[in-house]
Amino acid sequence: MALTPGSRLGPYEILAPLGAGGMGEVYKARDTRLDRTVAVKVLPLHLSSSEEMRQRFEREAKAISQLSHPHICALYDVGSHEGTEYLVMEYLEGETLSDRLAKGALALEQTLRFGIEIADALDKAHRQGIVHRDLKPGNVMLTKSGVKLLDFGLAKVLDPKGPLESLTSAPTVAKDVTREGAILGTLSYMAPEQLEGKKADPRTDIFALGAVLYEMATGRKAFSGSSQASLISSILTSEPAAISAVQPMTPPALDRVVKTCLAKDSDDRWQSARDVALQLRDVSGVEAGMYSARPRKVGASILIGVLILALAGLSALVFLSRRPSVEREPVSFSVPPPTGAPFESSLVQTFFSVSPDGRSLAFVARNASGQDVLWLRPMRALSARSLPGTEGAAAPFWSPDSRWIGFFANGKLEKIEAAGGTPLTICDVAGPLQAGTWGSRGEILFAQLLDTAVHRVSASGGSPVTVLKADPQRQEWSVCWPSFLPDSRHFLFVGRSFGAKQTYVRLGDSKTGKSSALLSDCSRAEYAPAIRETQAGSSGAGFLLFVRESNLLAEPFDAVGLRVTGEPRAVVPEVWQHAFTGVGGFSASKSGFLAYRSAEGSAQLAWLDRQGHALGSVAGPGIYSNVRLSPDGLRFAVSVGDPRTGTHSLSVADVASGILTSFTLGAGDDWQPVWSPDGRKLVFSRGSIRAPPRLYEASLDGGEPRELTAAGRGGQWAQDWSSDARFICYSESVAEGRRDIRILDLARQGSTTSFLATPFDAMEPQFSPDGR
Repeated sequence: MALTPGSRLGPYEILAPLGAGGMGEVYKARDTRLDRTVAVKVLPLHLSSSEEMRQRFEREAKAISQLSHPHICALYDVGSHEGTEYLVMEYLEGETLSDRLAKGALALEQTLRFGIEIADALDKAHRQGIVHRDLKPGNVMLTKSGVKLLDFGLAKVLDPKGPLESLTSAPTVAKDVTREGAILGTLSYMAPEQLEGKKADPRTDIFALGAVLYEMATGRKAFSGSSQASLISSILTSEPAAISAVQPMTPPALDRVVKTCLAKDSDDRWQSARDVALQLRDVSGVEAGMYSARPRKVGASILIGVLILALAGLSALVFLSRRPSVEREPVSFSVPPPTGAPFESSLVQTFFSVSPDGRSLAFVARNASGQDVLWLRPMRALSARSLPGTEGAAAPFWSPDSRWIGFFANGKLEKIEAAGGTPLTICDVAGPLQAGTWGSRGEILFAQLLDTAVHRVSASGGSPVTVLKADPQRQEWSVCWPSFLPDSRHFLFVGRSFGAKQTYVRLGDSKTGKSSALLSDCSRAEYAPAIRETQAGSSGAGFLLFVRESNLLAEPFDAVGLRVTGEPRAVVPEVWQHAFTGVGGFSASKSGFLAYRSAEGSAQLAWLDRQGHALGSVAGPGIYSNVRLSPDGLRFAVSVGDPRTGTHSLSVADVASGILTSFTLGAGDDWQPVWSPDGRKLVFSRGSIRAPPRLYEASLDGGEPRELTAAGRGGQWAQDWSSDARFICYSESVAEGRRDIRILDLARQGSTTSFLATPFDAMEPQFSPDGR
């Protein structure tokens, strides 16, 4: 029976139906705990009564939970409510590719872009051992951030002998199931081996991808028939007309890519989705792994290659210019960390900057003494060198002539010649984590991360003056990350207001102090001129580079008219972004180089026996820390990082299923979960870039977390809960590299006392089992 608006499935309030089919229903819903919109897929009651169906439903959920990719619809939760089994998925706004194709063929640029994104998503799934088996336009959603693939996990969770369709895929074909002959829509994308009952593998999805590419490019299906039998015969024996015969302006290379995808024998197809992505990128005129930042019809002015700063997930992307008459191959090479100076994962060490002339990379890394210092890596050199006198450095940025490097250290704004020498102090700065930009008129703009003002000072030294303040009418509480435009008067900056869930970019005027809206829901932005412009003189044509939902994008921008002139184009997927500071891990030069930091890598939760032997894994790959088993051993809590934002929240899972359910998603980072003795509550540490962590308590039954402690001298880290449920012990930072142990007494209105205060770093306290 269909669910009605206002009804509940656990914490999820049904808002409206989205689709219904014979094997399932999908609804728009609200997560009442996290106050976000989700999509809920429901296993109907007549199937919920089957133990086999419930097991298949759960196995499919596990398969989907292993996939984390910007172009794959995410699984949030799985549950059961009064006998109804359901999955909670990411709610997507947009239209399906099927709906879009009903209006006709796509433009070549869209075909290539969507095709690359689909291939990248398939490659991710295939590397996880998952074959889609039902790739078709109805399972591809077109959103503002690109395509999103729906309904993964079919081959992994279905018995090859079973005839049943995937339980979670059925709703996506809801619009077609009541129309006679609707099965033809699915058959049209089936590979020959599927029709012959053979085992599917990744090349099965590649055949379907070829059929989808063909339809996007031509507006018609690659295979058709007046009946099911004739359609099957067409797939098994006939070849579709060449795309170029249907669309004469199609590049011959695209014909070749699609024809190879649609080979009858799987051995004759491309052997991986990555192969297809590489070929499509080559068709679009860009080297493997990159996207053009400018449409081909106006001339590709930027080609891209990759530098990878290993060990901490830092990497760099190199834009190489090309003159209209000469094509140059992008160059890719690895940049290892300096010997004995590994990259760390602190926010300070995410800062790096490419010189305007594109010849050098400045970055922060530890020296042999464990101090953060500036390092300089010439692009043509094989190693980096440290710059003496820059201890405590952060946030390097360059002078327009690439001669000087500005940086912040020990409460001062300083500069040092790239060739070396003694650092010179420009002015004092208040607060940590500053960021700056150097204009061609000899002025520097700077602001503290999450500050309320942007300041200006002469690069030769002097007293700073405020040029722009946070706007109280927008409830703006942070303006930071200034970045000069070519006129050295106007600048980009990151803003954050209480009404915005994500940082945004505005256009500021350093002369008037006024600002105007520019970009929303993104990281900081930088202007990158078109390479052709730098060769022929400035015309103001260029790009705004920014990160949105972990994708590095380039949006055409007129730096003279100060306006956006086109739609954003994808440059690189999975780029690191910190939501609360507006930091985006990239830096552009005027000559065509760009450095970027990739999103944080994933790990796997695994069970080990006491001899260290692996017993199996739970959940899917992710960014995990602070794993804690419940007192009864039936559940565990874990801190899970979001690679798109750099923040962490808590999740809880049953040991038996291993499926993670979001427990907290607050306005900050949540760490260090600690179970109450009865297993009904968690105490954890919550902090943000603006405030060090404090202790909070939340019930597993729901409700808002309750603050337990006031702000201390530094961060507070939950450690253990006594067996009588009265005391919580935690460590508190009291100085750099030093923590004390404190006890929270819940029976005395949450009063705290010092337990151990020494000159040493005391941490990880644990109560004895008897609580004494």
